[in-house]
Order: sequence, then structure tokens, then C-alpha cells
Amino acid sequence: CGGSLSDSSGMLQSPHYPESYPNNADCEWEIQVESNFRVTLTFRDIVMQSSTCQHDYIEVYDGPRHSSPLLGRLCSGSFPTYVSSSNMMTIRFHSDSRYSFRGFQAHYSSIPADHNTTLLCLPEYMHAVVSRDYIQSQGYSAEMVTLNDNHCRPTVTSQEIIFNIPYDRCGTIREENNDTINYSNTIKVASSGYIIKRKKNIHLHVSCKMLQKTWMQVMYTAEDTIDVNEYQFGRYDMNITFYDSSAFLQEVHDSPYYIDLNQNLYLQACLHSSDPNLKVFVDTCVASPDPYDFNTLAYDLVRDGCRSDPSYVTYYSPNSHLARFKFNAFEFISRHPSVYLKCELMVCRRGDYSSHCYRGCTRRAKRDTGKVEEKVNVVVGPIRRREGAAQSGNST
Repeated sequence: CGGSLSDSSGMLQSPHYPESYPNNADCEWEIQVESNFRVTLTFRDIVMQSSTCQHDYIEVYDGPRHSSPLLGRLCSGSFPTYVSSSNMMTIRFHSDSRYSFRGFQAHYSSIPADHNTTLLCLPEYMHAVVSRDYIQSQGYSAEMVTLNDNHCRPTVTSQEIIFNIPYDRCGTIREENNDTINYSNTIKVASSGYIIKRKKNIHLHVSCKMLQKTWMQVMYTAEDTIDVNEYQFGRYDMNITFYDSSAFLQEVHDSPYYIDLNQNLYLQACLHSSDPNLKVFVDTCVASPDPYDFNTLAYDLVRDGCRSDPSYVTYYSPNSHLARFKFNAFEFISRHPSVYLKCELMVCRRGDYSSHCYRGCTRRAKRDTGKVEEKVNVVVGPIRRREGAAQSGNST
């Protein structure tokens, strides 16, 4: 039960609803709608054990469960509605080992956020947009809007003031704690009065936080003005590219990629981010003839950083945003017309030698939630065997 929901609206319910839910259930749904929208969740039915919510209960979180405020815990009574402060909400359902009942059913939808300010945490920079109408309604002009670093100027259109703020320049501050990396800057609108300030200064605090599983984006207004809170969530931008040799100089752009049996395949995983303090690690790579199913009929090359195929080899990478590896075209390819690879790439904090990126092969029973680590899935292919290829093949 549980899972990730990304449609603009949908339904979620306890297992077997409207029949009795099972004992010892622990389900978690992550709802993530479009950026600059909010999640609204309405319960339509709740029938669970007791009214104290100690045994069986539903919890609603304002974002990822481990790093966001609890909006409410419920198990019976009225049917409340919750609205997130971001484009993400998490719902957890828990039952104990005793009695079970009908459970719950809830509906969610997305609603537009305040469009005075919007924020996106993109791979190379923070994209912050401020409405010119909003600035003018406060008595200011677009020319008075600046960043911490005055040399980084916005693009001004007829309706918007647009800042593309790098994570490593323009006065962006980088801070770390146990489980997050925070990038922050300030968009300032200052009064022109030197002696008597007839208007209040406006500070738009812009922040992108890298959490355990996601990017969290924050924009809010301070300095005794109308508060505007913007929280968005996104994902890392990653890709995998084939190369023609272990020199990793010439990319292979062919699709499908036709190969010989026993040919070596060279791949490079790349994280697109302006933050140099992140590291990429190839955690798992699985081959399958079906690009949508990597469980039914699959072949492991590497899993949890542990080599499963004897031909799998990693290479030195010139920087921490790259991970290079190779494997040999295996018999699995000869039995299927097309083969796809699904690789789980781990992103960690560079220099954190206790993280999975540095520890390498570890069969982990349970993920360490105290580390800044995220798995990103990338599917590449198809790979096809070249017609008439000799069994001995070609090894480069």
C-alpha cells in the first residue's frame, strides 16, 4: 500500500476499503503536484479503532514526513480538509495487531498558489519570479529590485521581474546541517528615502534545501510586510550516456544502440548541478527487455553498489558529478530483441565518507535517514544485438 501520486487530483484509501483493513499495516502516500500549486486533501469516510488515535490512525504531513510539520492525526469523527503550504503532502496510515474496521477514503486535488511570487529550484540555479504588479502595488518600481549581490541583475519584462540565481555565486549562502544542504539568497526592494522612510523595505528570502529524498524550495517575504510563503519540491536532473571506449571522449548517439555479443559497453552518469559539493554513485543497474518492468524478467549488473556481473567495472571520474562504468554485452541480450537498463544513481554530500557513495558495496537492510542521500532512477536503451554478429563478438 502507499506510493507516489503526481496527478493533479486523485483518490487514496486504506487497503481493502470498504472491507476491513489488515492488521499491522503501515502505508505512506507522497502526493506531489505541479510546481506553484498546493495540495488540498478532503476525507470522505473514516471508520477506525477508538477515538484516541493511539492504535490505528492517519497522519497528514505538510511535505515529506521526516522533515515537515504534522498537520493532523485522525481516526474517527468529522471529515476534515487539509491544504499544504507547498506542492507536496504526505499521508501515513498505521494499524496495530488487534481490531480492524472499514478504514478511510480521501480525495485530493491541486489548487493554484499565490502568483505574486514563484520559485523553481533548477539544476544550475534558483529561478525566482516576482510580479511587477505586486511590486508596484507596494509603491516600488522594478528598477529598485536587487539581490544580495548588486552585480547580478534580473531580467525585467512587462509583467515580471526574473532572477536566475546560481547556487555558488551572486551572494548565495550555502549552509549544512545533519540532513540538509541549504542555499539561500535575498531579493531586496529598498525605500529610496534617506532620512524618512515612507515605505517599508521588502525582503524576499529565497531558499532551496536539499533533503534526504527531494529538493525543497522556499520563498517568503519578511521585514514587516505581507507574508508570502512559497514551498516547492523537485528532483535531481541526471542522465546516462554511452561512450565508444574507456577514454570517454566520444559519445554514442545511436538509438537503438546496436552492439556485438561480448562487446564492452561504456557508460557515464552525470549530475547536472552548479553545487560542486555533491557526489554521484552508481548504486544499482538492472537489465530488462521491458522498459516498464524491471522485476519480472531482469538481470542484475550491480545492486546496492555490489557487483553482480563479473564484467562490471567502475572507472576513475574527473569530478564528483560523474560516475563512469562498463560491462560486457551478456548472453541476456542475445535472447531478447531489445534490452533496456535501469540504473539507480545515488547523490551524496562530497567528503561524507560515511555515506553510501564512499562506502560502496553494502547490503543495507534499512536506509540511513540521517544522511543526505537520494536515489534517482534513469532508464537508458534500447540496446540491440547487431544482426549477424559473431558469437565471439568484438571487444574494444
